[in-house]
Amino acid sequence: MSRADSSVTTPGAIDVDGVAVRPRTSLLPPELAAESARTWDVATHVPAVPEELRLPGSASVRERLTALHRRHLLRERRAQEFVADTMNARTGLPIADTRRVVRFIGGLLSRERRLVLAVVLANALAATAGLLVPRLLGELVDSTVTDVQAGRVEAALAGANAAAFVVAGLVVLQSVFTLAAKTSSAVLGQSVLASAREYVVRAILRLPLSRVESASSGDLVTRVTRDVGTMSESVRWALPESIIASITVVLTLVAMVSNSPLLALPSIVLMSLALIQVRRYLDRAPKGYLTEGGTYSRINTTLTETVEGARTVEALGLSGHRLRRGDDDIEVSGQAERYTMTLRNLLFAVMDVAFSLPRVLVLLLGAVGYAQGWATLGQITTAILYTEALWGPFEMLVHTVDRVQVGIASTTRLLGIATVPADRVAGDAQPSGRELAGSDLRYAYRADHDVLHGIDLSLNTGERLAIVGPSGSGKSTLGRLLSGIHGPRTGSVTVGGVELTSLPLDQLRTEVALVTQEHHVFIGSVRDNVVLAREGSTDEQVREALRAVDALDWVERLPDGLDTRLGSGQQALTPGRAQQIALARLILADPHTIVLDEATSLIDPRTARHLEGSMNALLTGRTVIAIAHRLHTAHDADRIAVVIDGRVAELGSHDELVERDGEYASLWRAWTS
Repeated sequence: MSRADSSVTTPGAIDVDGVAVRPRTSLLPPELAAESARTWDVATHVPAVPEELRLPGSASVRERLTALHRRHLLRERRAQEFVADTMNARTGLPIADTRRVVRFIGGLLSRERRLVLAVVLANALAATAGLLVPRLLGELVDSTVTDVQAGRVEAALAGANAAAFVVAGLVVLQSVFTLAAKTSSAVLGQSVLASAREYVVRAILRLPLSRVESASSGDLVTRVTRDVGTMSESVRWALPESIIASITVVLTLVAMVSNSPLLALPSIVLMSLALIQVRRYLDRAPKGYLTEGGTYSRINTTLTETVEGARTVEALGLSGHRLRRGDDDIEVSGQAERYTMTLRNLLFAVMDVAFSLPRVLVLLLGAVGYAQGWATLGQITTAILYTEALWGPFEMLVHTVDRVQVGIASTTRLLGIATVPADRVAGDAQPSGRELAGSDLRYAYRADHDVLHGIDLSLNTGERLAIVGPSGSGKSTLGRLLSGIHGPRTGSVTVGGVELTSLPLDQLRTEVALVTQEHHVFIGSVRDNVVLAREGSTDEQVREALRAVDALDWVERLPDGLDTRLGSGQQALTPGRAQQIALARLILADPHTIVLDEATSLIDPRTARHLEGSMNALLTGRTVIAIAHRLHTAHDADRIAVVIDGRVAELGSHDELVERDGEYASLWRAWTS
């Protein structure tokens, strides 16, 4: 029976919450595919969202309002719990506290004191010029009334003409100051944004690899994409606009009080009442937006895992399960967004009331004041104009505060990356040789669950050691310890008598380097991708490195040779060619000890065999630790370490281990049969 004939339709992938899904075929035997799907289908499905958060069916208006309030409080509690859990997380990526964010923003602004001063001064001058116009018009009203009542009509007209020229001059002056303010605020925003991005990039590059691996891929991707974008918007737009609006509001209030304390009273009282809701919003919004960002990370994680594991999902009949998982993530995110949306709606509802009432109250109070002789028509006119001038900037201030809160939440998540403690402290000791040795090596990804159990290994300079064993036995973990990626839980790994984790990273990579089956092609030319390992390398050195990994031939056939652009949207490389670029970087880095963790696994066996043969001549004189499933690598090694269940079960040459007829001999017979 052919392979196509043996495929079966995967059960459990037809109806997902009432939505028809195109049947998939699985290459598993029918009974195994059915069991795989049934395992997931019969599992207890814990609702992603509590029933209390779902809309009630038939209910009275009062019951609906009560349920709405109850849902809002429950969402608030969920946001508080999420932030508390994230702040105290021992794995994954944490978030920073508010004080750190304030210090960070303050530090950014302090480095741009002149620009900040220019923004404040230019906006103050623009606001002052604009505020002089209502005052001038108010005085014009009073003088005109006085002149008309006294019969001085020509004087009134002359005064109006003079006032028009002054107003025109003030408008032009305000435009000039506004242009200067906008320009300086744009420069400030871009300058602060550049500094913030540089800080974030440095923080990401300093992350210990062990912490990166414990975090979900979706979380890191969300932080360096959505959160960076949100922070950028806040820095470029919301932060300067909030400065502008704050200055305008403060100066307008001063002008209102100087015009008439009585007529300024409605605006001051209603603004004070509105600030109560603003403060309430500011107390709750950060946790809401942090939770919102966390749900986006959850969505990205599920989506990334599903796409990367698409073949496994299809083979095991898990399409329905993954779709339900995605739906759950979206539902959780929807609840988080409902909470922040409710906070915004409450804020804007109060602001709308506070924005509309002062106009009416100023007119009423003005009418009473005019009748009692407490206010003139000019003061009432000025007060009305100031009221209109006040609430525009105040409304803008509230909107920018909302955007700043979103930006602060994203900045909190970004700064959380910088709070991850370093996993090593660089010392001053220098290696006295090239001998690599590990003693009593134990390591655990989870507390009290060691995956390595007291391994001892010593390598001589120039020796080639192959590490073999079944999947999950701890080979790659051992390789990461021997290359200094992770520090052991107990024991030590030294090179020339110095602990690997005490060496500065730039020096460590000149001593020991790790190449895995994972690789990355950066946006840039072929040359740029290779010389990352050693800046300043010549084209001839780059070609020699490419030639050593059998890549020079196909690189020279590319449209622009070494200048061919690679990366997203540019020249695409097969996984095998991308791995060759990674190996060329290694050769250019020129470490004396190399750990190859299945470095040729993505290249077809024939090419990999030829590539490894070419590398052998280049690796002469270096210590090489090769971790691979292909046992011909072990056959060529000086010694072979067989790792079983986190322990070195056997250690010796190929001939010695075959003659011993133990674990390695069994693996070799299985490989060659």
